[in-house]
Amino acid sequence: MAEKIEIKDEWKALIGKESPPWKYEFTTTSIRAFARGVGYTDPVYFDVEAAKKAGYRNLPAPPCYLGTAVFIPGKSDDTFSGPTEGAIDFFQFGLINVLDGGTEIEYFDTICAGDTLTAVRKLANLEVRESKALGQMLIISSETQYTNDAGKPVMIERAQAILY
Repeated sequence: MAEKIEIKDEWKALIGKESPPWKYEFTTTSIRAFARGVGYTDPVYFDVEAAKKAGYRNLPAPPCYLGTAVFIPGKSDDTFSGPTEGAIDFFQFGLINVLDGGTEIEYFDTICAGDTLTAVRKLANLEVRESKALGQMLIISSETQYTNDAGKPVMIERAQAILY
């Protein structure tokens, strides 16, 4: 249990820092696997013809599906597949326990199988909060903007990680 967390100046300097751009693919296989994994049964997520009849150009990405990061050996994180160079190491804060603090996604356009989006993540905020059970916690807020090949924003993911 962390007794006292102090946000250091070098940590504050990271707020607003962006990751290098990274590609995320949306494939028929990954869309079907995600939809199946979360229990969706709507045929639009599994059958291309059903999707087209519903007005989509291909299988639509289900809500909260963020695509599959393109893995490049030597340049990708072995766990999350995003970039290693230029990415913020959240474990530099000296706290080893992590909880998911939640995610919200704002959509600006429909995402379908065959799309490849470019994502840039930035550290949006650092905040210390108190928990009766865990003591002090460092709340890390990030924002990831996904754009299409024309550079148009398609979605923004806002997420929080809780370190303690």
